[in-house]
Amino acid sequence: MSKTAKIAILGFGTVGSGTVEVFYKNKSAYEKSTGQIFDIKYILDMRDFPDSPYADKLVKDFDIIVDDPEVTVVAELIGGNTFAYDYVKRALSAGKCVVTSNKELVAAKGAELLKIAREKNVNFFFEASVGGGIPIIRPLQQCLMSDQIISIAGILNGTTNYILTKMLKEGAEFPEVLAKAQELGYAERDPEADVSGGDACCKICILASLAFGQHVYPQDVYTAGITSITKEDAEYASSWGGVIKLIASAKKLEGLPPEARRLEIIVSPMFVPFESQLSGVDDVFNAILVKGEATGEVVFYGRGAGKFPTASAVVADILNALKSRDSAKKLSWEDSGHDDYVINYKSQKHRFYLRLNNANKASVKKLFGEVNFLNRKNEPENEIAFITPEISGGELEEKCKNLKISGKMPVLEL
Repeated sequence: MSKTAKIAILGFGTVGSGTVEVFYKNKSAYEKSTGQIFDIKYILDMRDFPDSPYADKLVKDFDIIVDDPEVTVVAELIGGNTFAYDYVKRALSAGKCVVTSNKELVAAKGAELLKIAREKNVNFFFEASVGGGIPIIRPLQQCLMSDQIISIAGILNGTTNYILTKMLKEGAEFPEVLAKAQELGYAERDPEADVSGGDACCKICILASLAFGQHVYPQDVYTAGITSITKEDAEYASSWGGVIKLIASAKKLEGLPPEARRLEIIVSPMFVPFESQLSGVDDVFNAILVKGEATGEVVFYGRGAGKFPTASAVVADILNALKSRDSAKKLSWEDSGHDDYVINYKSQKHRFYLRLNNANKASVKKLFGEVNFLNRKNEPENEIAFITPEISGGELEEKCKNLKISGKMPVLEL
């Protein structure tokens, strides 16, 4: 075997400690299968862990890591965009491969960091940033690279999927289900990034950037969360023939030359028909549906988060970086070439679910034309729910100005 390859772990929280545990549990198997010797030399964290079996590896100064020529791979598991961005940029610039599970970092700075990695002939891998333990980045970049991707749609957040599943199947209200999710460890103490749609937004930005070749920034994506959804909406979805899921969707608009490519990207609760493969994905599970011109629909399914599924993906990236650092297998996309690369959500047509109070069917028909009225058990006399014809988001806002709306969301169209 060759000399020992040294690794540094940044962050010893849930994913960081899981990564170290998975690494050492299977270390001998990794070395046998690859013919290389691996070891973790440093673990960076500002906290003290005196009782940890890895206490001798803990450091608090990143300079120790970036200045050590023995360290060839750095795993950034801190999260956020502040220290993580600085550390990753410096590590890549120093000629070290970097792997990360940090979706916020990749969604915001991916194009810049990939450019540095190319210039330094090192790898920047982030399989764990989107699907946790679900392989999706590498299949998109390798297995599906010969196909032209048309669209990607997925359930990319396990917390919100758990909440919506309980609301639909048990008739529970949002606040009580969120509290249960926090009790079970599915939701953070501060669940804002999950329930607002921000977490799913970062993930679809990464997938769209990779699939379509240009960087998609989270601030350009229309994003809505699940906090206003009620069990009444779930009942109407069931009577319509589907369920409500928080869907992150990206698709390229047809009929445009490559230099004028535009994407429609949205993160929102949606009515999903029972016949869709995404409708049966429940609890904390995630699923990503990729549609290609040649392959048709391909679905990636599994637990999208959690200490050990995510850690497993991180370790896989570490091993891949160590094995391929000489051949420099790299993910790649460019910064977007025009400001309107992601089109305004209001300009695109969808069918929408609406629930109104103090309205009547005649006025609804007059305003929207032919609609599909919905029913549920014990619905109040003054409540009307329906599916609109195809209408742009801007037109819908205009028509709804003087209406008392209790619920609103698009219908999934692929």
